[in-house]
This record gives sequence, C-alpha cells and structure tokens, in this order.
Amino acid sequence: MLPEIENLLRLQEADKEIRRLQDEIAELPKRVAAIEHKLAGTKAQLEKAQSAIKADDVARRKHDTTIADLRGKISKYRDQSLEVKTNEQYKALLHEIQFAEKDIAATEDKILELMLMADTREKEVKAAQAELKAETAEIEKEKAEAHQRTAEDEKELTEWRAKRDQLRSGINEDLMRQYERVSKFRGSGIAEVRDQKCMGCQVILRPQTYNDVRTGQQTVFCDSCQRVLYFNPANEEQKVEPDRHKRPKRHHPKIDAPQAWYYREDYAGDGEALLCFANGGGQSSRRVFDMHTGRLLGDIIIREGDFRNAFPEDITGTIRLNGHWSEEEMETWGTEMPMVALDSLHADLDAARYEMTHPSGKVKQPAAVPTGQVAS
Repeated sequence: MLPEIENLLRLQEADKEIRRLQDEIAELPKRVAAIEHKLAGTKAQLEKAQSAIKADDVARRKHDTTIADLRGKISKYRDQSLEVKTNEQYKALLHEIQFAEKDIAATEDKILELMLMADTREKEVKAAQAELKAETAEIEKEKAEAHQRTAEDEKELTEWRAKRDQLRSGINEDLMRQYERVSKFRGSGIAEVRDQKCMGCQVILRPQTYNDVRTGQQTVFCDSCQRVLYFNPANEEQKVEPDRHKRPKRHHPKIDAPQAWYYREDYAGDGEALLCFANGGGQSSRRVFDMHTGRLLGDIIIREGDFRNAFPEDITGTIRLNGHWSEEEMETWGTEMPMVALDSLHADLDAARYEMTHPSGKVKQPAAVPTGQVAS
C-alpha cells in the first residue's frame, strides 16, 4: 500500500472523529434547552397551584364581604319593622330578612368549600415545591455534566485537528484536494475495494481498475463515486469455485414482453451500457444507462412503432437481460437508477454470460481413458 494511501486512511479516521465531536458539541445547546424546558414545566405547575390558592383567598374575602353586607341589610330591615304601621309592610320586611338569611347560608357553604379545598391546594403546592427542588438539583447536575463533556470534546477536537494538519503534510496536494472534494459531498473520500467492488458506492470495478488497485503501485479513483481506492488483502473473501451442478437455472425474458433490457459492450463511444426499451401506445422509448454507475446517458428517445423496428441498430450485438420496472417507477429514478436495480441487472448479466459459456448448465466430465480392449 502506498504511504499516501496509509496517510489518507488515518486522515479519514481523524475526519470522522472531528465530525463526531463537532456534532456532539453542536448538540449541547439543544440538550440544555430540553433540560430547561423540563424545569419550566415543573415551575409552571407550582405557579398554577400557588395561583389557585390566591384565587381561593380572593373568593373567600369576597364572600366574607357579601355576608357582612347581608347582615347589615338584616339589621336595617329589623329596625324598619319596628316602625311599620301595617301587616303588609311588616310581612314584606320579614320576607326580605328571610331572603338575606338564605343568601348568607349559601355564601357560608361556599366559604366552607373553599376551606376544605385549601388543604388540597396546600398539599399540591408543597408537592410541586419538593419536585421543583429535586428537579432543580438534578438538572443543574445534568447541565454541569453537559458543559464538562463539551469542554472535553473541545479539547479532543483541538487534538484531532492538530493530528489532521500533521497528516495533511504527508499527502500530495492534488490527492488532498480530490479527497476533500469527494468527502464534502459523499461523507468519505477513500474506500476499500473488496471482491472487485468499491465498498463506498457498491459499484463493480472494471478488471483493469481492480488489478491496478490490487497491485498498490499507483493511486486509483473509483469511476463511479470518485473516491480514492485501496486494497486490503486481509479483508478479501476467499474465492470458492461454485458448484456448477447446483447453479440455479436462469430465467429467460419473454420475447414479446412490452419492456426489454439489453447489455451492450460498447455503446456510441460511452463504453459498457444498459439499454431499456419499452412499448406503449404505438410508440417505443429508449433509455441508456452507464453499466457501472447507473447514470442516465443522454435523453430518453421516443419513436413510432415497436422497439425492434424503431431501434434495430441499438439491439445488434447485445445480450438480453431480465428487467421488471414499470414506466412510472423508472420516471422516479431521475438521472440515475437505484443501486438495487443496477445490482439486479449485473447479476443477471453474470448469469447470462455463464449460460453462454456453459450451455448445458453442467460441468463437462473428463473423457474416458481408452483401455485398448476390443468392443464386443
């Protein structure tokens, strides 16, 4: 492995730690805000209980004033009853006195209810105060721990940044720019190659690219994601010769299917490509995708008639593949097919190539050694 690649790997580790620490530091204000929000809820509960007690006190004083006014009226009515001259006037004053006495009794009942409620209110206030005191102590402890953790993170961040600056000095400037540019958009700038696949974007590498990475004599970039590639022999899976007898039989696409996928080794100077044709409404459409990245090449072309008649020059020299995606689903892909679809077509192409080289689907048995005996 090239020394610059080893430095890039250590640099990527430093970048990951720096991002982690930055994210953790950025979370501190949110964490403190959540803690304070929790405390604010307990304070609001206490204030509500205290306000209820104050409201009860105001209501009780109001009722006391009402009773005092009613008793004053009763005293006044009794004084007037001594001066009346007719029974009708006397009965009217007695009625007013009785009415006032009923109001006094009703108001006294309300005061009694408030007095009974006062005990409950006091208990609520004491419980809220105790809870607030306990939460305040716990929250202050959490805030102190959060601030301490942030201080530790900032110290670590300074150390990792110093390591990063030191590692940068051992990397070529052009390679450093490529790494940082790709890291900015993809989260990482270097990826391992395993089983002929870039582990960063999961795209199969060209054989020559794969060999260049394995030799470790030059810097190689992924054609798909542009990450710097490296190879670790310890992580390469052991190749096991497949049992040809147990290889599943490949499903063949229907000839008259409204949609057809093809592989072409060299298409219009763009290299290996995947072609998708679809019939519908007396017309046919053609989409062309890059074999390795799944990116759409050019525009979607629509012509009159069946695709076999509309695009005969595109089908020549191709391998028919299995595809099962509707027109509506492909519209959602935009300018790049999803990796699931690309992997499916790659796997089917491998199966088609194997089928072409092993038409019987079985391993050929070695010929019998002649014995020299005459056949009977």
